[in-house]
Amino acid sequence: MLTPEDNELLTRVGPSTAMGNLLRRFWIPALLEEEIHEKDGAPVRLRLLGQDLVAFRDTEGKLGILDAYCPHRRAHLYFGRNEECGLRCVYHGWKFNVTGQCVDMPSEQPGFQEKANTTAYPTATRGGVVWTYLGPAELKPELPDFEWARLSRSRCEITKRAQQCNWAQAVEGGIDSSHISFLHRNLEDLKPSKSATGHRSYTSRDRSPVFTVRDTDYGLLIGASRNATEELFYWRITQFLVPFWTMIPPIMRENTNDSSQNTYSGHAFVPIDDENTWTWSFNCHPYRDFTEKEKTLFHPRTGLWGPIDDTYRPRWNKDNDYGLDRDMQKNVNYTGIQGIPNQDVAVQESMGPIADRSREMLGTSDKAIIAYRQCLLGMANALRNGREPKASQQGACYNVRSASLLLKKDVAFDKGAAWLLSAEEKQDG
Repeated sequence: MLTPEDNELLTRVGPSTAMGNLLRRFWIPALLEEEIHEKDGAPVRLRLLGQDLVAFRDTEGKLGILDAYCPHRRAHLYFGRNEECGLRCVYHGWKFNVTGQCVDMPSEQPGFQEKANTTAYPTATRGGVVWTYLGPAELKPELPDFEWARLSRSRCEITKRAQQCNWAQAVEGGIDSSHISFLHRNLEDLKPSKSATGHRSYTSRDRSPVFTVRDTDYGLLIGASRNATEELFYWRITQFLVPFWTMIPPIMRENTNDSSQNTYSGHAFVPIDDENTWTWSFNCHPYRDFTEKEKTLFHPRTGLWGPIDDTYRPRWNKDNDYGLDRDMQKNVNYTGIQGIPNQDVAVQESMGPIADRSREMLGTSDKAIIAYRQCLLGMANALRNGREPKASQQGACYNVRSASLLLKKDVAFDKGAAWLLSAEEKQDG
């Protein structure tokens, strides 16, 4: 458990908070590129880390992300006119370009506009995502060099959804490998079967994995071992990449370490504010295009999440108990909720907007959770004392993968899996 004070430190992300300052040292996924593709199109409301922002693409196609409120009388620039290389406030006509410079002020005398600039934030586009950086300009970091962001859209699908809870409990769900034997279990897996192989077989037979955690330059390498045979462990290896990225181990469908057909998946749990999160998901295949079945499965509006509306809220949400079906719970799966992502969100949001970690009772299966908290709290406190996070300036260290494999029981998981954990530069898509 955490003290109430440490829980506050972990979860609060506003501009004046220690954790918020840490997160602002990194590039943040802000929008899907498709949300803001049109020149002189409608501005987009945006809220990140408790800050209200507005995004627009100007006449020349340049992207701008500005403070949401006009510096004149604080009217919201979302209602503005995006025209002639600037966003014009409809209240008194003040107009700002993508750098935040006031380029027109028809309601005032000439010369005054030079004093009326607004805050603009750096932007970048990579992997179908518009990124932004909210930290000190002189410390602007490298973009993280994720493998999925280098792939063509035929090999990678990016989605997002709104989640109604604090970002930290969402991250903790993403690195918790023990819950898959319960939360995501199909009841069919409980029946004795000689034909079940790979992941399904190992996770149903051994429901108490042993965790081993290694510190890395970019966060944590988390290994969860289950007994496969007398000689072998089944390892699921999760990556946590600071400050809010996770990489999910691929599903081992047969008793083989062949990774050539693996689909790689992961998340970014980006705080909207203290009580809401953008859950970004990526699914990619480095070596081939998606099949038609995979395109359907990973479709951003109708795939794994089920239907998602124009505000990126899924149809199945806490207002309708995530579609909970008690007959399904008795006969089909452990939860009665359809879809792994919805099962995850149901339990994460059920903890409340901000989980009270001072009332937890952690066990040995929570080793990764404890390490994650120590990692983030340590980095936030280090920044308070003037030590900047190294990972933000080392974009190449994000070029990694998760893994699932069988290893002899006397082999250290990080050594035995090293050949799988480094993303290779041989995609041709």
